[in-house]
Amino acid sequence: MAQTLYWDAVFEIVLALKASHPNQNLEDVSYGDIFRWTIALPNFGDDPALANDEILAAIYQEWFEEIHPL
Repeated sequence: MAQTLYWDAVFEIVLALKASHPNQNLEDVSYGDIFRWTIALPNFGDDPALANDEILAAIYQEWFEEIHPL
């Protein structure tokens, strides 16, 4: 059984988003997309109202770094 995801589990959210959107071009992704896709994850269990630009930016940044490591 998958672990319940909360907004502070940025890395785990990124792994789940990468798995559910494997060919996504991040240049075409908005914070709204990240929000909608995250709350649609089957194991997401946090309050959607707790999301803010800082959290969504952290998810985006981590996703970018996963795809484009240094």
